[in-house]
Amino acid sequence: MRVLSVASEAYPLVKTGGLADVVGALPAALAPHGVETTTLLPGYPSVGAQVKRAKIVHRWPKLLGVEARLLKGEIGGHPLLVLDAPKLFAREGGLYGDAMGRDWPDNWRRFAALARAAADIAIGSRFDILHAHDWQAAMAPAYLRYDRATTKSVVTIHNIAFQGRFEASVFGELGLPASAFALDGVEYFGGVGFLKAGLAAASAITTVSPTYATEILVAEYGMGLEGLIAAREDRLTGIVNGIDPAIWDPETDAALPARYTARTLAKRRANKRAVEAQFALDRSDGPLFTVVSRLTWQKGMDVLVECLDALVAMGGRLALLGSGDAGLEAAFHGAAARHPGRIGVRIGYDEALSHLLQGGADAILIPSRFEPCGLTQLYGLAYGCVPVVARTGGLADTVIDANEAALAAGVATGVQFDGVTAASLTRAIRRTIALHASPGCWQTIQRSGMRADFSWGTSGARYARLYSDLTRDS
Repeated sequence: MRVLSVASEAYPLVKTGGLADVVGALPAALAPHGVETTTLLPGYPSVGAQVKRAKIVHRWPKLLGVEARLLKGEIGGHPLLVLDAPKLFAREGGLYGDAMGRDWPDNWRRFAALARAAADIAIGSRFDILHAHDWQAAMAPAYLRYDRATTKSVVTIHNIAFQGRFEASVFGELGLPASAFALDGVEYFGGVGFLKAGLAAASAITTVSPTYATEILVAEYGMGLEGLIAAREDRLTGIVNGIDPAIWDPETDAALPARYTARTLAKRRANKRAVEAQFALDRSDGPLFTVVSRLTWQKGMDVLVECLDALVAMGGRLALLGSGDAGLEAAFHGAAARHPGRIGVRIGYDEALSHLLQGGADAILIPSRFEPCGLTQLYGLAYGCVPVVARTGGLADTVIDANEAALAAGVATGVQFDGVTAASLTRAIRRTIALHASPGCWQTIQRSGMRADFSWGTSGARYARLYSDLTRDS
């Protein structure tokens, strides 16, 4: 079976978040199930610089008004296609916006062109499945639909909060028939909705955890799309993301001063010392919490700020790595100034440092208001860094709360809490500190998490089965 996977980013070529990790991991996850996955990416400068000996395999004189070429290469030993359109993608700044964080005003054209190219490729090269990831690729199934193509399509929602909504004035340049600007087409609250269009057209819809698949059926989480998704619930599947054990393995991780396994947890102490040194924290064997996150409302970081004085008063320390809202960044810096040696803050992102934090901190705090899947809790489980999570989305699906029954059965892997409030998070921190005070209990929790299988094996099989079902239905 041949699948064309279309996305705006993929690790290791280009990454801003978990979407890239998933898209980058899927080809290897699907290969054992007889699925050959070709990944299509935009031709950002960073992608072109890493794709060696690429061949030109197609040209578009006018792809939504711009000249474009299709380049063929490899990513991780798997087929890669790159949409080389310099007017759209060869620019300084971020993938989606300029250096000031403002969205590129032509994002509608940039990602509609990616989707149009994907549909052309899927039809012309006879792919069995076109798999579009998030709003940036979601117009591809819509193009297939209005081309009356028989190729089956899948749209995966990685985060429904990001939908690709644009003014109605762009519709005339999308190359779609007038009939597409309708309630069951691309029209969305008087404008154009890229994710909405894909969800309406796709043969199947997936999201990145079973709990999130049920959450987005209601207004609280559906962000305006809950009605459409509920109407297509028979096409909706939740499949938990996996992590790549070749990248995330504490026994082989070069970013760790001391590598270890579930049987040699004592070696983690050296990594803890390294975290303390990096963040100018007091040396202690007491509980060390970490945060590796975007500093945003969605991630519950405003609530965590309210809990920091209590965390320190209870004997905890915190090492935080992240960036985001300027007000939240300032608030965390303020907490670090109030509690020198107890709270350390590093604004930005550092891949190696994120590995060290997972391998050296005792627990990772993830108080998200909503979390489609989440990857940091999976990294925490793999590294014996106990996740403390809000009971939502993929966090609820992947972490087993250390309640009395789970502790007695020896299956607890973390701490869950309900309601993202300062009071509920503070209680969860207090519970975590109490568990940490019992070394035998704590190590049992760590080892249970490290034994859990969150590789792509199971998830890859589920995607392969979904593809097989779609092609069998055709």
